[in-house]
Amino acid sequence: MPALVDTNVLVYRFDPRFPAKQQIATALLRRGLVDDRLRVPHQAIVEFFAAVTRPLDDGRPLLAPDDARREAEEFLTQFVVLYPTEALLRTAIRGSATYQLGWFDAHLWAYAETYGLPELISEDFQHDRVYGTVRVTNPFLRAERSSRR
Repeated sequence: MPALVDTNVLVYRFDPRFPAKQQIATALLRRGLVDDRLRVPHQAIVEFFAAVTRPLDDGRPLLAPDDARREAEEFLTQFVVLYPTEALLRTAIRGSATYQLGWFDAHLWAYAETYGLPELISEDFQHDRVYGTVRVTNPFLRAERSSRR
């Protein structure tokens, strides 16, 4: 079954500050591409561009704007990209109230709910929790536990 991938997976693919998460994100995206298992919400591509071009503490972004544009274009080419609809926005509004999610998380979850995707891959939700018909998987749990040791 296809799964929805969150922005953080796309960003970690290019973030050398977190090598374990970068490795997990890279493997996850490659496997999803080969298996045609991942769906990317248009919201994640918009957020990806903003996140990777934002200056970090050292003043440099993860990616130069031209590189970020190229990678965003690659996502559009390589993955099935899902776009918002009125039903999706209504679902997000209800999900925000029902699950006490912030707007962007509710909107992301609504993509999975509306498009019938049973899994949302993200570190921004409670791992293994079911929201409506969607179960959240945090692929970075192992990396997070290792970094705390």
